[in-house]
This record gives sequence, C-alpha cells and structure tokens, in this order.
Amino acid sequence: MPDVHSLVNEFVIKLNKRQIEGSKMTAKLTAELLRSFISQQRLPHSNQAGALIDAVKAVGEKLIAAKPVELAAGNVVRRVLHIIREEDISLTNAAVGGLNLASESDDDDGNDEYDHPVLSASAVAAAARNSLRPPSLQTLLEDIPHSAAVPHPSSSGGDSEGKSKSADKNSMTRKLKHNVIEVVNELIQEISTCHEQIAEQAVEHIHHNEVILTLGSSHTVKEFLLAAKEKKRSFRVFVAEGAPRYQGHAFAKELAASGLKTTVITDSAVFAMISRVNMVIVGAHAVMANGGVIAPVGLNMVALAAKRHAVPFAVLAGVYKLCPLYPHNPEVLLNELKSPSELLDFGEFSDCLDFGSGSGSPLIHVVNPAFDYVPPDLVSLFITDTGGHNPSYIYRLIADFYSPDDLVVRRISAS
Repeated sequence: MPDVHSLVNEFVIKLNKRQIEGSKMTAKLTAELLRSFISQQRLPHSNQAGALIDAVKAVGEKLIAAKPVELAAGNVVRRVLHIIREEDISLTNAAVGGLNLASESDDDDGNDEYDHPVLSASAVAAAARNSLRPPSLQTLLEDIPHSAAVPHPSSSGGDSEGKSKSADKNSMTRKLKHNVIEVVNELIQEISTCHEQIAEQAVEHIHHNEVILTLGSSHTVKEFLLAAKEKKRSFRVFVAEGAPRYQGHAFAKELAASGLKTTVITDSAVFAMISRVNMVIVGAHAVMANGGVIAPVGLNMVALAAKRHAVPFAVLAGVYKLCPLYPHNPEVLLNELKSPSELLDFGEFSDCLDFGSGSGSPLIHVVNPAFDYVPPDLVSLFITDTGGHNPSYIYRLIADFYSPDDLVVRRISAS
C-alpha cells in the first residue's frame, strides 16, 4: 500500500497545478484520500477520536491552502470530522449502555453469581456496540473473544484481566476506524450519485410548454432536464453561452443531441429574453451558510433579471457543496482569475499589453474572473439530493452535516 503522506502530497500538488477541476471531482477525490489516510492511521490507546480528528485537520489545512477557492475540499474534510465525532459518541453511548445493563444484571441476580459468571465491563460494552449495527464480516471478526465472554477461574486473574483490557482497547480502535470508513464510503457514494437524486425531482418543477433558461454547462442541470424529458415533459431550453469560455455552446449541442428543443443566446441578451422564460435552473460552485451562491461568472446578472421579472430562480446543488462558512469569513476565497488569453489574443494585442517593459505605450489590463456571487435574496429555491429547500433553510441543513467545532479549519501560513 502506498505511503499515505505521499498520497496527500501528490494530491496537494495536483490542486496547486489545477489538475483537479470541478467541485464534484474535488469532493470525491478528497473523500477517497481521507479514507485511505484514516485506514492507515495508527491511533493511541486513549483519546482515539481526538487523535484522529487532529490528524484529519492537519490534512485538511494542507488541502484548503492548496486551492482555497475550491470549497468542496474543505466541505468534505469538515464532513469527515463530523463523522468521526458522531461515531465516537455512538460508541461511547453503547459502552455506557452496556455498563448499565451489566449493573442491572448484577443487582437482579446477585445470588447466582457463582452459577453465572459476570461478564467483564469491556466484554459487555463490546456486545452492546455490536448489537447496534447489523452483523457483518468485520463485526464477526471483532466479536467478543471467547476468553472474555466466558472467564475461567485461574490463579493469574490479574494477567487475564490485563489481556482482556488490552484486547478491548485494540478492538475499540479498530471499531472506530471501521465505522468511520463505512460512513465515509457512504459519503463517496452520495457524492457520486447526488445528481441522480436531484434529477428524480425534475418532474415536480418542469411542466409542459415551459421555457427554461440556464447558463454555461452543468452536468447536474443536464441530468435534471433530461429526467423531465423522460417523463414526457415538452419544453424549450434557452442556453446563455457563458462567455468567455463559451461552455454553453457545447452544452447546447449535448441537449439538442438528446432531443431537447434548445436555443443559444448571448449573455447580454438575458434581460431581453427573460420575459419569455418560466423558470431559471442553474448549477452552483458552492452554497454558503447564508444561502448565497458562488456560481459561474454571469449568473448574478441572470439572477437580477429573474428577480426583476418575477421568474423563479432555482439552484441545483449536491449536499457536498453546502459550505458552513459565510462569504465574509476570511478563509473564504470567493473568486479566482483565469488566463487573459480567454479574452484577448496575445498576437493581435501584443503591442498594447503589459509585459512589464516599462515603455510608455498604452497598456491593456485584462481581468477574467471565474465566479459570481449570487446573494440569497435572489434565489427562489435550492434543489438538493435531500429535496427542495428555501435559502433560509440552508443553515438547518448545514447543522445536520457539520459540527460547530469544525467550522474553522485554519489555512496554513505561507511560511
């Protein structure tokens, strides 16, 4: 198995070099990396959850510092930290419940203590933990040892008890890691299939003879529209081209190839065409805790046009895109600048571009932002893999998936 620290460093390098693009790909690869990291982590006998949390936080700081604008990486790290805390609480509660059961059994059957040997506290706790989950190969392998379940009288009772405690600690470590990895596997599956869960809701929002407007290119939006078409909905799609990268051109071809009535419009024509539109459906790069949206550049203009003409503005986003931070938090980078070559051809404008020559010739400075920020008051509805939600409900969803103690994962300093 490759060294986990090498995997982390390779992943950080890919993020720095922009070799990993897109929220979904970043989220899935981050979850897979953390799964490998946790599986190879050696935990101490005491405070195992705390040690694992500290280790995952250290990795998270590196990932967030490598590409701060890709908020999906930080979201997944915080989700995994929440999973660790939840599983630790679950195991602790099970152990306490097992001790209570053993105590009640001692009180009721005190006269039969010689006929029915009392299980050790560790053995009872292990039995209680196993009873919380359906049996699996892992739980069968980690079941109560025979020597702990049925203690035999021996002169070396202290040694046996010490071995039992040591075995129980090892079992507890394996159980925590095993449970965390199981839930992380579920998280990876959730990220991989969230667009399918979102697409199942399409028939509730798209109706016959409607006109839908979108901008740029989004796989989730594509699956959503195609799901409505499969339900025999007949509608037309206006696709704003999404300058300067013009991703809408390829997106319109994909929709037309799938049999959807598609019309390409320029970004500047959105206000002129919005009066014909019944609903705006777009994707998102990230959803902030206040319900604001970080989305491809140009979407704020679309949202303003929809608000002006009372057209519903729906945002499709998987739960992994929900960020527990606010836009004003210092660790949130709302934008990044893309290459000027997407706007201007260097050959045609070489005589007036700034190459640091210091000459007195006219200069053209090119700014090419990648994202827009859409405030929550411009959003009508969020459609996630858990259903449709108002912007004011986003903070409740975030409370279900993140722990307050993990909302701030520091970015590593430049030193």
